[in-house]
Amino acid sequence: MDRMARPFAELVRVRNISNGGAVLIGVRAKVQTGEVLDVQLGSSRAQFRIVWMSVSGEAGIQALAFEPPILGIGLPRICEMVGTG
Repeated sequence: MDRMARPFAELVRVRNISNGGAVLIGVRAKVQTGEVLDVQLGSSRAQFRIVWMSVSGEAGIQALAFEPPILGIGLPRICEMVGTG
């Protein structure tokens, strides 16, 4: 869910990838820090918490501790984020 309590899904670019998190580029959904997102890369999906947002549409995300690592070197640089809630 976004800040307006509406479900959403959108494609975003990914950079600064590590097993623990990444920076999403092109975020248009009205989300805020502290929210949990489902992030999907191909057929892999995991939950991440938004740790920071910029006015230019970037978001820093951190993998939740119990989630499998889905981000890493050599993976596509586009993923889908889905609001949870």
